[in-house]
Amino acid sequence: MFQTIALSLLAGLAGTNALPHLIKGLVGEEFPNVLGNSPVRNALAGVTGIPLTALFVFWADIPSHPWAAAVSIVVGAYAMAAFHGLRGAFWLNTAAGRPNPAAPAGRSTPTG
Repeated sequence: MFQTIALSLLAGLAGTNALPHLIKGLVGEEFPNVLGNSPVRNALAGVTGIPLTALFVFWADIPSHPWAAAVSIVVGAYAMAAFHGLRGAFWLNTAAGRPNPAAPAGRSTPTG
């Protein structure tokens, strides 16, 4: 059951993390990314996150523990949604000494 919980949690994290990177990349906007903030790098990171999520789901053996898997996926998704909602990617870029993309109108980056 530990494997199901751990891999389902990773699926929730990875799947939810792939979305903002993919969307920002597809619309041509910069977004903080460990590989660089460019739209192309974000689009590629988002596209890579989707099959990675599928692999986590496949390896999790969800049919053997469906409730534990479902709860773990939701917990992972909530955690990553809160991370991005609190602009965690910008905070990580700042902590790593990387430049942040310009903030949307009305929003500030962690540095100001």
